[in-house]
Amino acid sequence: QVPLVESGGGLVQAGGSLRLSCAASGRTFADYDTYAMGWFRQAPGKERDFVARISWTGSLTDYADSVKGRFTISRDNSKNTVYLQMNSLKPEDTAVYYCAADRSYTRSERKYEYWGQGTQVTVSS
Repeated sequence: QVPLVESGGGLVQAGGSLRLSCAASGRTFADYDTYAMGWFRQAPGKERDFVARISWTGSLTDYADSVKGRFTISRDNSKNTVYLQMNSLKPEDTAVYYCAADRSYTRSERKYEYWGQGTQVTVSS
């Protein structure tokens, strides 16, 4: 059983919106509210970059400068799910988006213990 599963990706025109979801399941996440969650993305030929993070209860959030004001991260601990609402999408937002979980609240990709398999987001101009 894959512990983190992303959904909601797809093809959208520039200026449009998408909402990504990441559902956590299994024994690993029986205590889901002790995990901070992050979203990362990887464009073709580029490294995977930090996008957003949210703390255990959702009281803290943090965004990469490139998405600040356009993307919103949130979580529903009753559903073991984290979301990424993406508005005013640009072609440069095209990437595979990954969610990740760790006990620590961090921007560092290397510190995240669990990863989803990714969902493709393509923004056409």
